[in-house]
Amino acid sequence: MPRLQPLRPAPNPEDVNTVLDINRSILGQPWRWRSLASDARDPDFAPDDLVTQLLLARGCPREAIDAHRAPSIRAFMPDPSIFRDMDKAADRLADAVIGGERVTIFGDYDVDGATSAALMVRVLRDLGLDPAMYIPDRLMEGYGPSGEALVRIASGGSSLIVTVDCGAQAFDALAMAHEAGVDVVVVDHHKCAAALPLAHALVNPNRLDETDGAAHGHLAAVGVAFLLAAALIRTLRARGFFAGRPEPRLLDLLDIVALGTVADVAQLKGLNRAFVAQGLKVMAQRRNIGLNALIEASRLSRAPTASDLGFALGPRINAGGRVGKADLGVRLLTTTDPEEARAIAAELDRLNEERRAIEAMVQEAAEALVATNRRTILVAAGQGWHPGVIGIVAGRLKEKTGRPAIVIALDEDGVGKGSGRSITGVDLGAAVLAAKDSGLLVAGGGHAMAAGLTIAPGKIDAFADFLDDRLAEPVARAIDARALLVDALLAPGGVTPALVESFEAGGPYGTGWPAPRVAAGPVRVIKADVVGNGHVRAIVAGDDGRSLKAVAFRQAETALGQALLGAASHRRLWLAGRPKIDDWGARPAAELHIDDAAWAD
Repeated sequence: MPRLQPLRPAPNPEDVNTVLDINRSILGQPWRWRSLASDARDPDFAPDDLVTQLLLARGCPREAIDAHRAPSIRAFMPDPSIFRDMDKAADRLADAVIGGERVTIFGDYDVDGATSAALMVRVLRDLGLDPAMYIPDRLMEGYGPSGEALVRIASGGSSLIVTVDCGAQAFDALAMAHEAGVDVVVVDHHKCAAALPLAHALVNPNRLDETDGAAHGHLAAVGVAFLLAAALIRTLRARGFFAGRPEPRLLDLLDIVALGTVADVAQLKGLNRAFVAQGLKVMAQRRNIGLNALIEASRLSRAPTASDLGFALGPRINAGGRVGKADLGVRLLTTTDPEEARAIAAELDRLNEERRAIEAMVQEAAEALVATNRRTILVAAGQGWHPGVIGIVAGRLKEKTGRPAIVIALDEDGVGKGSGRSITGVDLGAAVLAAKDSGLLVAGGGHAMAAGLTIAPGKIDAFADFLDDRLAEPVARAIDARALLVDALLAPGGVTPALVESFEAGGPYGTGWPAPRVAAGPVRVIKADVVGNGHVRAIVAGDDGRSLKAVAFRQAETALGQALLGAASHRRLWLAGRPKIDDWGARPAAELHIDDAAWAD
């Protein structure tokens, strides 16, 4: 395992600028060493134990190093009964299984909703039921359960409806379901109000009255669904249901749990890290026929990584819901027919390309609207924008500006469907929920990093003012505290496949558990050009002549991209980025995915 210097803080507490003197990069930010726990500096700390250094730098307590080094479900799995209403939900589902009731799983149209619904469907099938699935149409029905849909499901014979990744704010819909005489179990993770809708059980670690379960508020809905499945199997076991019949193997479903967790940008800490680490192992075995077809349609020739879940598989599952074919993802993840799986995967791949074209048009229009926007929170609204891509565009605006962004698609009557993305330290979901409670929104909610809303005509300016008043201070604090965090300083020749392999041992990486970033240089740009959708590809070389391939994604029009394109054979640069494996050639090589750069002279 390579030994890097320095991978932990320099003796001087002034961070990375003691070595690089970078307080303002080309993108206008300082570079700092990623903070390490204070006990990492004790005499027993092994400077050549790269994985330990990476874990400590991400906030892992020293006593938990072994558990985090190879995260297992056993090490991080809580007793499901600590969550409010969990036992009540499990008992009701157990009654349905034993009684052979008609059950409908009501999901959301995004990846977390699709994986949550698929997990519940597969578990109930293994238990002898044939549950129905209902995924609302994003364009026609919007987010979450409507009363009309729940009543229609009840009239079709279902005595129990399980909503997954939705329902925590569905007051009117659940009241109508209650009047229709159907029981509803809500499995969700979105922000809750103080009052809760009328449901047989509502399992959500983000309930305001949650106690022990609140420590797991970072779970995606699919993680909560997994815990409910575990509670259900335990309840059935206690009732003697498995006498003479096998129990479902929940661990075999960790591949779809991992997919939903990463795609929903859930923080990869605690149980989520175990879900993803173990789920990737299951996925590599290609047991899920639908996922296997999706991997092939995504043209992945190796075992998927956590990054692939977010950037290759997740967007394809999402594509169906974004452009009007909401149930394709659940159908893919639950089919047992290889031919059907290949057909659905191919359709999702095609829809993903269609989604990209629509997204590009909306993004261009939204960027033009916010170009002169002086608000703290960027709010862009447009007539005729496709509601299926506004969340992606909001994320792009956030990445480009470093500010929370909300993008709103207006229909012909002026009613807006909006989606927002936030920055670390700014709870956008709570702000949107407060705006709804203040009467500025027809509907709204979400979690810290993402939110959705419905807004009436003429309310957008007042809503934007409300967000600015509420979030100006936390946004300012987040921006002031923002710095590019660096794990290692090395020469360009140090970016090798062996280094990437060593880094991967500290994963899985994602939100809340960032992938290692290195500062490499000084380098000269030997060659740089624009490829693909505004990406800058470069070949750089250090003073020793050793070269490195690097790429800056979607940066061609930014100061970073322009600096790389104009720096060939002139001034030297420091590059900051994430080492990755480039497996397109005859043999794997390392490359640097550039996040920022700074002039070295």
